[in-house]
Amino acid sequence: MPCACAARQRARPEARAAAVDIVAHTLWVGAGLALARRRRPIATRTVTLTLALAALPDIPHLLPVIGWWLLGDGTFAALRAAAIAVPGQEAMLPPLVTAWSWHLHCVMHSAVVAGTVTLGLWALRRELWLPLLGWWSHIVIDVLTHSAVYYPAPVFYPFSQRGFDGLAWNTPWFLVLNYGSLGAAGLALWLSRRR
Repeated sequence: MPCACAARQRARPEARAAAVDIVAHTLWVGAGLALARRRRPIATRTVTLTLALAALPDIPHLLPVIGWWLLGDGTFAALRAAAIAVPGQEAMLPPLVTAWSWHLHCVMHSAVVAGTVTLGLWALRRELWLPLLGWWSHIVIDVLTHSAVYYPAPVFYPFSQRGFDGLAWNTPWFLVLNYGSLGAAGLALWLSRRR
């Protein structure tokens, strides 16, 4: 049974232009790590894994589309359309591919799933595995920057499949503010490093 996100996707046009969103997630986590490294040493491997987990939640939902392209009668054009669609121009995918794609989106944006993984690793390691902060930051940012009609983050999935109605990250003025803030943060980090 597909998650409720799939039903919402068919009912309302939503975008999947995730590339800009993935870049912002990675840059914000990179800025946080740069600041944290000034306070305590963080291994390069940990930094790399944290950055990867900041981007990861927006990638697995493409796996069913890739599988359909490689093993079924899907096309690369359909895969590309699924990855970079804008509202009203989403790729037409088979129902099963759409259901699996949305299920993976729901799983990767769920605080319940991330919490279960975090607690499981805590039980094994007896400490917080720092790279998980990349995943958690992705979920928190998406809750605030995805509207109900623009890929809402279902943070309580599988118990609830509703997402919060935040401000869509692709709103033009917010894009300018977001990347302007990232630029300012990068400049501040660079200038303070030079001092």
